[in-house]
Amino acid sequence: MRRSGASAILLGGSIGSALDLAFALVFAAVNGTGPEQLLQAIASGLLGAAAYEGGLPAAALGAGAHFAMSFAWAALFVAAAARVPRLAQQPWVWGPAFGVLVFLAMRLVVLPLSAFPHPVRLVTLSAGLDLLSHMFLFGLPIAWAARARRE
Repeated sequence: MRRSGASAILLGGSIGSALDLAFALVFAAVNGTGPEQLLQAIASGLLGAAAYEGGLPAAALGAGAHFAMSFAWAALFVAAAARVPRLAQQPWVWGPAFGVLVFLAMRLVVLPLSAFPHPVRLVTLSAGLDLLSHMFLFGLPIAWAARARRE
């Protein structure tokens, strides 16, 4: 049975967002950063450095922003796959490629244009691991959801 585009966006966006966030939370914990501070860092894209003084409401905003952006990226992939079916037919190729695109767009466009108060770097261990997370934990589930939509 074919799924709607909306269900592919919700499924892929939810799974990709949750897996990417889980990775980020574990990586942050290993480096001594708690979940609230990590989610505040996400909210700092909207609130700037003030997010770190916003407590749980700022953290909740960060979580919501993370999922909202994930749904927007998933919608972009699902729409592209509707026009270019190969994207959904080969999710193991195009999902990770999409993850690279999202990683670069976030690091080179979205974060620099936001209120994010930290320098954005591409060549660090954390950036390399973030790239892998975007490829396999974010892009791949979205591509698989787009494939399920077509079946």
